[in-house]
Amino acid sequence: MCTSAFLFSGMQIAIRLTGDTIPLMEQVFFRNIVSLILSFYIIKKNNGSFFGEKKHQPMLFCRSIAGILGLVCMFYAAANAHQADVTIMTKLSPFMITLWAFLFLKEKIAKIQLPGLILAFIGTLIVANPVFNSNLFPLLIAILCAVFSSVSYTLLAYFKNKLNPLTVVMHFSAVCVAISLPFMAFHFVMPNMFEFIILTSLGILGGFGQITLTYAYREAPASEVSIYNYSGILFSVILAFIFLGESVRLTSAIGGTLVVAASWLVYRFTNSGSEEI
Repeated sequence: MCTSAFLFSGMQIAIRLTGDTIPLMEQVFFRNIVSLILSFYIIKKNNGSFFGEKKHQPMLFCRSIAGILGLVCMFYAAANAHQADVTIMTKLSPFMITLWAFLFLKEKIAKIQLPGLILAFIGTLIVANPVFNSNLFPLLIAILCAVFSSVSYTLLAYFKNKLNPLTVVMHFSAVCVAISLPFMAFHFVMPNMFEFIILTSLGILGGFGQITLTYAYREAPASEVSIYNYSGILFSVILAFIFLGESVRLTSAIGGTLVVAASWLVYRFTNSGSEEI
């Protein structure tokens, strides 16, 4: 999950570098075409299933549709509201994932997980320093992003021991490419060489980020692993400093420390057999 968070943070840098010139759905297309090609190649090489059995299609389509809706909502919110405000709204998803996992996957929740989530969210709040003076509609879209993402990620856990993770990635990528392609065709902007390299990087980072994310939810309970998504806040601060020249504030260091501390506490006490709800 931490590897996935790092890769997605890098993807966000690529989105920001092309966001002023490349249309949203063209970015979505590039975000998914690389993972589609990569998963197709690996599955074909290993004689696996590209899209899964018929009995799994309803849940796979639910996961894929929720995934692309979350992706589009995130792109829209990021383009129309303050980044800090969007960050806070979208980081509500780990709370929702824990709830969905408890209600629908019947996962037991260690008592340390809820205070851990709250501590990580406070750390995110300090890092982002939101002003909440954005227009209301983009913020509502950002909340929808958190809802759709939480549904999508919970379904990743649902497919544990049912499907090959790459089959889930292949299905999601194919749906995203199929939906984004017509929109891109009507509003296509020919990228220059720099933009093409960045868009390709966006696809590579997003593709491997999706694969590692899928494996994370396959290997551990959704309610337990979701908190490590907050490590992306720390990675975003570091990558923004390196590639965008954004300064690292004291609040970023304090908030990042809280996020790391919360993640460590959850890992330490969950794996030592703490009480469950």
